Amino acid sequence: MSTLIIPAAGRRLNPYTSLRETASHTFSMAWRALKKMQRNPEQFFDVVVQPLLFTAMFTYIFGGAIAGDVKSYLPTIITGILAQTSLTACMATGTQMREDMEKGVFDRFRSLPMARIAPLAGPMAADLLRYGIAATLTIITGLLMGYRPGGGFVGVAAGWTLVVIAGWSLSWIFAWLGTVLRTAQAVQGAGMMIMFPLTFLSNAFVPADTLPGWLQAFVKVNPVSLVINAIRDLMNDGTLTRDVAWALLGCAVVVAVFAPLAVRSYNRKV
Repeated sequence: MSTLIIPAAGRRLNPYTSLRETASHTFSMAWRALKKMQRNPEQFFDVVVQPLLFTAMFTYIFGGAIAGDVKSYLPTIITGILAQTSLTACMATGTQMREDMEKGVFDRFRSLPMARIAPLAGPMAADLLRYGIAATLTIITGLLMGYRPGGGFVGVAAGWTLVVIAGWSLSWIFAWLGTVLRTAQAVQGAGMMIMFPLTFLSNAFVPADTLPGWLQAFVKVNPVSLVINAIRDLMNDGTLTRDVAWALLGCAVVVAVFAPLAVRSYNRKV
């Protein structure tokens, strides 16, 4: 494809964007998303209230029945809630993206000389802040309730980082749903159908060996269980195990599959 020349402006427009331009456009879209969050603080409701509520509620309700007492249950429930909150937070990505598309915002982006992936990658880069807030509040709540991670500060920091990476990678699934489904309500409904089985049919709240055999088979291959195992190895034991490598590989596969699907679907829809 040849370079386009506009005589009136005397300006050359390259039909392709370089890696540097793509990064710049993505940063601009991320800044727009952050400003939008600043003007609509209710977007932080799910990452501020939910971690506090779920951590306290599940710990005091299930702690005695599953682990014998609350303190013994904390190493299990805190790591499980970390995975749950990141999955819930990234579900909002697709919903908000679909709302912008319904309002015609993405039509305006398409008319600009912008990298095609920027309108998708920018908001998801901004959502890293939401995942970080959710993970931080969950850990702080656990510490206040008596959770003492064996991995120390380094293990907790590594587990926190893995939670953020997992949330960002899974958000590409919901971004793809946001470009495929027709309404924000449909995206939210599909997200709930994905979130609840992946979260509750995992080892987030109970040991996998207490489940029926057929259910254990699903739990072992559940990607959320892989992430939870990795977080527990890092935070509770402070060890870098094979589960950590599997979790990171799984995150990379999700991005490699769903990022191109989301961009392709976005280009078709707007």
